[in-house]
Amino acid sequence: MVEFTLWDMLRNLLLATRWTIVLSLCAFIGGGLVGMVILFLRISKARGLRLFAKGYIELFQGTPLLMQLFLAFFGLSLFGVNLPAWLAAGLALILWTAAFLAEIWRGCVEAIHKGQWEASSSLGMGRVQQMRHVILPQALRIAVPPTVGFSVQVIKGTALTSIIGFVELTRAGTIVTNATYQPFIVYGLVALIYFALCWPLSKSSQLLERKLNVAHRGH
Repeated sequence: MVEFTLWDMLRNLLLATRWTIVLSLCAFIGGGLVGMVILFLRISKARGLRLFAKGYIELFQGTPLLMQLFLAFFGLSLFGVNLPAWLAAGLALILWTAAFLAEIWRGCVEAIHKGQWEASSSLGMGRVQQMRHVILPQALRIAVPPTVGFSVQVIKGTALTSIIGFVELTRAGTIVTNATYQPFIVYGLVALIYFALCWPLSKSSQLLERKLNVAHRGH
């Protein structure tokens, strides 16, 4: 029987952690780009675009991420589209992340006083110009803390991709456990690695929120 040292276990888990980080970054960046598009549709003056964006957000927020992963990986194969696990995982996480970020950012945009819209409109700015030059720069300050905080949920969400065969940290934990028969140690290490990834982001979100509140009271 092969003996596995603590370092052997940790090394394999750390190698898989790379893919957790890569998948999280792809989901967050891709979700941010899609989320920005959904945000513009959500606050559009066109009722049809607003309804589409609202339906998108409610669909992805109102259904489990696990189901979305299954549909991306297994459901598309019914139409002859066979995606590898990493691509299905990335696609599902991007669409899921976009729905939440769009809603977070919509709340931040709506927090800007209506007088800002009226003032920029009186200067002859179009909707896109208003957003780019007046609204978004102000909303960005409000949006940073909740956006950073949501990144923690994205990292945790990657754990569900193990169910479709993507080898990230959680999946690696299962593989190492099956090889070592030491689940307590292995999953303890998995938990510590997740904590090391998520805790700094969580604290950063809290600190940014405090700074924002202090700055707001200062004005």
